[in-house]
Amino acid sequence: MKYRLQSIVFVLTAFLLGCNEFMVVGVISNIAKSYHASLSTVGLLVTFFAITYAVCTPVLTTLTSKYNRFKVLMAMLIVFWIGNTMTALAPNLFWLFVARIITAAVAGVIISLILVFVSVIAPLEKRSMLVAAVFSGFSTATIIGVPIGTTISMLSSWHISFLVISVLTIIIGAGLYWLVPRQSSQVTGSIKSQLRLMADRRIVLGVVVMIALMAAEYTFYTYIRPIITDVLGFSAGQLNWLLGLIGVMFIIGNTCAGIISSHYGITKMPLISAACLVLLLVMGVAFHLSWLGIGLLCVICFVLGMPGSILQVMFLNVADSNYPEAMSLASSLNPICTNIGVSVGSLVASISVNFVPISQVGYIGAIFALIGVVGTMMLVKTRA
Repeated sequence: MKYRLQSIVFVLTAFLLGCNEFMVVGVISNIAKSYHASLSTVGLLVTFFAITYAVCTPVLTTLTSKYNRFKVLMAMLIVFWIGNTMTALAPNLFWLFVARIITAAVAGVIISLILVFVSVIAPLEKRSMLVAAVFSGFSTATIIGVPIGTTISMLSSWHISFLVISVLTIIIGAGLYWLVPRQSSQVTGSIKSQLRLMADRRIVLGVVVMIALMAAEYTFYTYIRPIITDVLGFSAGQLNWLLGLIGVMFIIGNTCAGIISSHYGITKMPLISAACLVLLLVMGVAFHLSWLGIGLLCVICFVLGMPGSILQVMFLNVADSNYPEAMSLASSLNPICTNIGVSVGSLVASISVNFVPISQVGYIGAIFALIGVVGTMMLVKTRA
């Protein structure tokens, strides 16, 4: 019973972090309007958040690895609550950027610690499914969190959307305080010994693949709202349930990833990467028909819901077997790679839309997907 409750609160934590990170995508137009700023300028919130996340997560995770994990988790949650509340109350765009940077600095450490606790409480045979379930929390945020945030923004204000997250942080934080083990076995080591993990060829290739596929995703997902409304021609009223539908596909992809990882490890990753490449290449053509375009977005989000869980399980297993002192660092690799990929993809997208129509950004994403295909082929060969 306790394991089930721990699993639920871990998934809810991922959901909370997903809402905080991705809600900006749903309310980006509202933020731009409230501060009288351009869409491209406000779009940099996604990029700055991702860069901060990617830089601070490995540093803070490594530096805090020698301290009690439970205490570090509680401290990071408090900072997260402060940053998110500042976001809700930001009087201008400058303070909004500051608040998002504060939040991003600790969000990666929180999810990294959650993944470490997953490896602590879950039997090895259940690790893949629980990791997939945790990542499904992020996808659920796109179904429930982002559309609800968008709805609240339309009915009231985007500020209220983030205040709701602050309230949820208190509730979920209480659950973590109650259920997370106060003490867990920790193999400590110097920063140098932890960084040996990053010299492992399997880890290097996994990192490259994750960054490439996330960059491919965010070349189009950064502008998912204008793609649905402006390119595909759906109304603002249809936007929320379409975002929800896309989020459902992410969750299904995550669920399938747990099953694939349990049975095949990473051996199916080349096929997943190749599917992503093909779908991005036909995106421009598919966008000429509204429902075909939505169908393609659903399929590609289903495919892109898989790599994160599969590769994160590999990272944890490699660390567990060969670099136990680097478990915290290994647990942070997925969020680090994800946000580097997000920053690269969103930045490239922000630049690209000045030269090519939003409907054609799939071709830009295909370049990153091709890197993912080559990387996964090399990774599978290395594992063999």
